[in-house]
Amino acid sequence: MQHTIAAPIRRHLRALAALASAAAGLLILAAPAAHAAYPEQPVKLVVGFPPGGGGDLYGRLIANALGKTLGQTVLVDNRAGAGGNIAADIVAKAKPDGYTILLAMSGNLAVSPAMKPQSLPYKVPDDFTAIGLILEAPHGLFVGQASRFKTARELLDAAKTQKLSFASTGTGGAAHIGMEMVKQKAGVEMLHVPYKGSGPAITDMMGGQVDSFFATASPLVGQVRQGQLRLLAITGEKRNPAIPEVPTFKELGVNVPVTQWYGLVAPAGTPQAVVKLLSDHLSRALATPEVRDAIRKDAATEHDLPMERFRSFIVDDIARYKAAITPALMKEITQ
Repeated sequence: MQHTIAAPIRRHLRALAALASAAAGLLILAAPAAHAAYPEQPVKLVVGFPPGGGGDLYGRLIANALGKTLGQTVLVDNRAGAGGNIAADIVAKAKPDGYTILLAMSGNLAVSPAMKPQSLPYKVPDDFTAIGLILEAPHGLFVGQASRFKTARELLDAAKTQKLSFASTGTGGAAHIGMEMVKQKAGVEMLHVPYKGSGPAITDMMGGQVDSFFATASPLVGQVRQGQLRLLAITGEKRNPAIPEVPTFKELGVNVPVTQWYGLVAPAGTPQAVVKLLSDHLSRALATPEVRDAIRKDAATEHDLPMERFRSFIVDDIARYKAAITPALMKEITQ
């Protein structure tokens, strides 16, 4: 009698086990499908600049291009402040699902980690997954059209015997550190005069309060073409096709490899399939005439450097800035 009752129970248990196994198989099959459906909702691109700034314009350019290729809206979320570090912290702590990404730049993912890694609320590169580099723009040494200096060599030679000054848009910024590299490599001393923006710096340079201005070249190329400013030399490995008449510091024997760059990163832990998809679509966007021409017109250069290669680029850039930070410079930055 007991045997007669047990048999149906065993058959029932076997049936339940089979159903459970089938359900598990369906879940396994469904997992790739979930990633394949990405993006199912708008993607947020966090930008560490206020609307209208140079970085914001590049962010909107890429957001628009990615939106077209992804078939999903990419929204720009402006979170300005602390040199882009606020935006980076927001993304570092965001859910790693591919729906929150960062317009990374040399300031918040290279300069700040090089100067003050212990005080940052995020770690580079550990807290991020690299999607891809977008562009590089050279830094440049500017003077007014009325300046007595016609070439960078004239200015650097004069700085060896005269007390000259240079303006920047802030102590500890990428451009400030870049000019410190120029000074180190050229063996000169120049007084640093920080400003809160390029407008006041240029006004004082035109008025003779400072001798020169070191800044990212791209936003000021228009004023150079209009004859308001003179661009003496740029950083980077080679001349820029948009301004072929301007020499590099490297040609002068003062090799300064740092540039202003922008790229895309996601929070650490973002699924690899999602990162790869975003990276592929970024590459497609950079290849379009619309994006390429918009980047090149102001002496920037699109640079398709995906995923792990971009991560290595960031790590190398941090090392370059660390090498430039002397005890005297650190004292100036922390005062």
